[in-house]
Amino acid sequence: MNIPLIINVLVFIALLFLLAQTRHTNWSLAKKVLIGLIVGVIFGLGLQLVYGANSPILKESISWFNIVGNGYVQLLQMIVMPLVFVSILSAVAKLHNASSLGKISFLTIGILLFTTMIAAFIGIMITLLFGLSAEGLVQGAQETARLGAIESNYMGKVADLTTPQLILSFIPKNPFADLTGASPTSIISVVIFAAFLGVASLQLLKDDEVKGQRVLTAIDTLQSWVMKLVRLVIKLTPYGVLALMTKVVAGSNIQDLIKLGSFIVASYIALGLMFVVHGILLTFSGINPIKFFKKVLPVLTFAFTSRSSAASIPMNVEAQTRRLGVPETIASFSASFGATIGQNGCAGIYPAMLAVMVAPTVGINPFDPMWIATLVAIVTVSSAGVAGVGGGATFAALIVLPTMGLPVTLVALLISVEPLIDMGRTALNVNGAMTAGTITSQILKETDKSVFESEEDGELAHR
Repeated sequence: MNIPLIINVLVFIALLFLLAQTRHTNWSLAKKVLIGLIVGVIFGLGLQLVYGANSPILKESISWFNIVGNGYVQLLQMIVMPLVFVSILSAVAKLHNASSLGKISFLTIGILLFTTMIAAFIGIMITLLFGLSAEGLVQGAQETARLGAIESNYMGKVADLTTPQLILSFIPKNPFADLTGASPTSIISVVIFAAFLGVASLQLLKDDEVKGQRVLTAIDTLQSWVMKLVRLVIKLTPYGVLALMTKVVAGSNIQDLIKLGSFIVASYIALGLMFVVHGILLTFSGINPIKFFKKVLPVLTFAFTSRSSAASIPMNVEAQTRRLGVPETIASFSASFGATIGQNGCAGIYPAMLAVMVAPTVGINPFDPMWIATLVAIVTVSSAGVAGVGGGATFAALIVLPTMGLPVTLVALLISVEPLIDMGRTALNVNGAMTAGTITSQILKETDKSVFESEEDGELAHR
């Protein structure tokens, strides 16, 4: 180790230690996460100014910071499948009427797809308004290599599937493999498997009450155990956010950001407009959007820094049930479905923007109403099954562009600014899932208004 590297790591450890002192305060998790984010930005900027984005010392320092940042994300990924499985199983087992499962699924998926359709339209309009085009962009060796790797890893898994095949891939044939996250649609498969087990427990309760009660007790015990694990991991959020934010800011290439500045600005305007759409939909459903956003801020902050919708599922479920008053059944379904279906940012806005930018290069008029309508429809349908991990937007683009008869070259050209934009897209994805759950709960009149209105709402991981 050289001296600068040792100094960087020691400063990072000191910052973690200072952040740890907040555990002695009565601060909410949201405040602790915000402090972690701010400290990470400041530390990252300092490293950027001292070393520059391409410095070997900075890259090696970030590899050490990743022990905390990526380690935290991996801990969340560790609990995603157990949480999804147990939450859905418990929620279904507690239903008095199994038919209500269909209503919850239909409303949740319907809202996710509806908002994705709006997101695609907004992405198209913003791109046309800014006059963005792929003409003049040059593809370098790094981008070419990255695109080749992405295509080889993803094409043939989901992108080459027909719509019937994609739907069929949701049905679990090996639930144990799906519990390991073996495919991009594993989360949905686990949801379906857990739902069937839950319905089976209800049937067992009717046929043999003694055995049925034993099963329900076991499910309840398992859920309590897993939730303790979830809250244990979520308490580490401020430290993970600090490390992740340091990595993002310190490793950003200013020249790439300037070169593609108009695309970045247009992307964030589209994302911001979609957050407004969520707020409007919440208002129509009878929810105060300002209070909603205040309560879900810790979840959005983590989604922003981690760039993983799937890893955000534990915090998503916790926020909906303990802060928004959404029943566990609805929260579990919306968080799980929202990680792979109808991602407003990654599967809605991004592929739509890319399609509009590429269209003129192959002689297509992007202002044609029929072409726009076709693009919106394809983006909406193809939003099912996009992996809820960093890079999910790239996978979505690799599905949409070939379907529209467009080359995928632009996907590689924008890889250099992917992390920066992907943070905002992921936050929108997760907010879309929480919005779908909240609106579904409102429509079914299941929301616990006392929880939502309480100023002393259950802080995430507080207990």
